Amino acid sequence: MPLMVPVPPAGAPPVRPVTLDAAGIPLSGLLALPARPVPRALVVALHGSGMSAGYFDSRARPGLSLLELGAGLGHAVLALDRPGYGASAGALPEGQDLAGQTATVLAALEGFAEGRELGAGVFLVAHSGGGRVALAAAGAARGGLVPIGVDVSGIGRRFAVDAGRLPGPDLPGEWRRHWGALRFYPPDAFRLGQGLLRPVPAIEARETRRWPEMYPAVAAGVRVPVRFTFAEQEQWWRHDGEALEELLTPLTGAPAEVARQPHAGHNISLGWAARTYHLRVLSFLEECLLARDVAVGRVVTGSDGDLKKVDADLTQTPLTPRTGTDEGSREHPETCSEPSHRDTSTRSPGTRRIASIHLNPPEEERA
Repeated sequence: MPLMVPVPPAGAPPVRPVTLDAAGIPLSGLLALPARPVPRALVVALHGSGMSAGYFDSRARPGLSLLELGAGLGHAVLALDRPGYGASAGALPEGQDLAGQTATVLAALEGFAEGRELGAGVFLVAHSGGGRVALAAAGAARGGLVPIGVDVSGIGRRFAVDAGRLPGPDLPGEWRRHWGALRFYPPDAFRLGQGLLRPVPAIEARETRRWPEMYPAVAAGVRVPVRFTFAEQEQWWRHDGEALEELLTPLTGAPAEVARQPHAGHNISLGWAARTYHLRVLSFLEECLLARDVAVGRVVTGSDGDLKKVDADLTQTPLTPRTGTDEGSREHPETCSEPSHRDTSTRSPGTRRIASIHLNPPEEERA
């Protein structure tokens, strides 16, 4: 029996192609705008190696597109073809190294932002090889382009395969590692996915092998919250305890966490779990906004006098049981008990939190 995905309401925000000017280099992509004139934020999505912007706009089933979902929730969503892909492939036939891609993407965003309302700012979401650019851009961005946060999936620090088995300009790699179990994807995902594939630029392919050594310097420059997501069947990157410790430790200036996405392979945004994952991405954006607003004092609170008055009213006014025979009426308890569980977790810069979703209950819970 196939998994069911919620269908978005009729009139989902339209997704249209765009081409941005990145200091003379054309960057193509896809854009979805919200109905509201000022977006809550600008979500910028960067695809992985050998893919294209359409990775974040799956049409295999309604409801899987990040662009439609994000715009429907009030965000502007811009998915870019990274340098060396799409419209820039002619100008950059070999692609660019990480520093070049970072500068080109930031130049494109600077031009896009000129004269536009970006709401709360820029939030970066990226997959696989796009995660390298997103992390580097987070450290290099200045002014209004400094991101609210970064959410990356399908990338770690340590490869789970030998470097010689990675995708390259003339080598697609072991294609099943991109997908995992076939049950994770709608039937049309593979047919439609063929139209999203692009050659991996040579410079990018060579540099990919050096990522484990490059990562510490990139991570040290990040000063905004970061979340890494690993699919249940992520097969390109190690995500065991030791590997995760090596991934998080270099992020000395940023709060960071790791999450796991069940029912998914490496290409999360093309599978049944796409909507679930995208909702978690946008939830992380909201968490980042709240933390930022609290830190700079933007959260409006009542005065101490208001709090004392409410406290006095609650402690001095007895709770009177309700009487009567109205349908559905219930008596109020004479006393209010404390909740059985209180969430005391906090986050601060430098926090390391590994959020694991158990696919099976612990042994003591099985019965």
